[in-house]
Amino acid sequence: MAPMKKKLLIIADVWPEPKSTAAGIRMLQLINFFEYQGYSITMASKATASKLSLNLKELGVVKTPIKLNHSSFDEFVSELKPEVVLFDRFLTEEQFGWRVSEWVPNAVRILDTEDLHSLRKTREKASKSGVEFTVDSWLSEDITKREIASVYRSDLSLIISSYEKYLLQEVMGINKDILLYLPFLEDAITFETKTNWKSFEDRQDFICIGNGKHSPNVDAIKWLKQDIWPIIRKELPEANLNIYGAYLPEFVQKMHNPEEGFLVHGWAEDKDEVFQNARLNLAPLRFGAGLKGKLIDAMKNGTPSITTQIGAEGMHQTLEWSGAIANSAENFAKAAVDLYSNKLHWLEAQENGIQIINQLFSKEKHTLKLASKLNSTIASLQAHRNTNFIGAMLKQQTTLSSKYLSKWIEEKNRK
Repeated sequence: MAPMKKKLLIIADVWPEPKSTAAGIRMLQLINFFEYQGYSITMASKATASKLSLNLKELGVVKTPIKLNHSSFDEFVSELKPEVVLFDRFLTEEQFGWRVSEWVPNAVRILDTEDLHSLRKTREKASKSGVEFTVDSWLSEDITKREIASVYRSDLSLIISSYEKYLLQEVMGINKDILLYLPFLEDAITFETKTNWKSFEDRQDFICIGNGKHSPNVDAIKWLKQDIWPIIRKELPEANLNIYGAYLPEFVQKMHNPEEGFLVHGWAEDKDEVFQNARLNLAPLRFGAGLKGKLIDAMKNGTPSITTQIGAEGMHQTLEWSGAIANSAENFAKAAVDLYSNKLHWLEAQENGIQIINQLFSKEKHTLKLASKLNSTIASLQAHRNTNFIGAMLKQQTTLSSKYLSKWIEEKNRK
């Protein structure tokens, strides 16, 4: 008789969309990891699915709708009895963490931060206010305190960016035993892969891609339209900029202007093809956090990128960037024109991208670390929790406050 599979419950903020968001790709990579480890997977969410939502049934994942502030979740999770619960972003841990602690207290609680939401929100606030972002301003925000409390309450937090791990471990002093650096998990780019890429001469035009529900992407498109693209177009009058992304707002769609070479296409069904047809990727991100899936996709398709310091943050460590990094509209446009026109520099940038993917985002290396950490945490869960006194204290206090607030809401809804 085959041994019973261990059970994983994923509580998702939204149903994953790998074809439209980097967060969806991240979730798919985690699903694949746990399936390879032999887990039976259930994904639950209070969200409504979209036409771009992942077909979980094809992956053998059980899809379960759940309700917020409703005791039906208690019955569901106590019957499922998962050995591991994965919270998709800190908001789901806030909403359902206390119920998990109460009904399956021995389940390992993993938080996948995706990115530090508090960091992204604080930077957005600073950018829109025209003030400089500082770490002190981030530390002072209420959302930061909420997110860090969620990290402490979890047995393990997956941190996608090396810079964000630095902030949590070195700036905030969080115990490294409850943090695991886990970037995107990518297959190596081989010589054979490279030979199938289009050449410099066979590529043309620029690309900018990003989901329209993500405010850093929308801001980047606005900055391109207003300040950056006019400079590039003046120097390269035959070039076009192709804008792609699901859920682009109406005002972005109205930016479409063939006479200016500013072409808004919407969602790209085959983003790899789109990247491989383009000579350069533009990602002028003025705020944000985590890792940028669009920059990973560009490198995986041999397409150099011009981005900002925010865009490249945590992406290349000490390695040379796959393109150029510029923070002003003038410098950004100049770098784009130069790289678009210089084959030698373009080929060097492409090679830099290969090195970044192969050295820093190795699926083989990082999944071994995740498997080792997961198994050791399961094997000595109570000892692991004993080293995290702050987490135990926060869990006791926030469980009580969240529990009674949720029960009050549930009773109010019932009446």
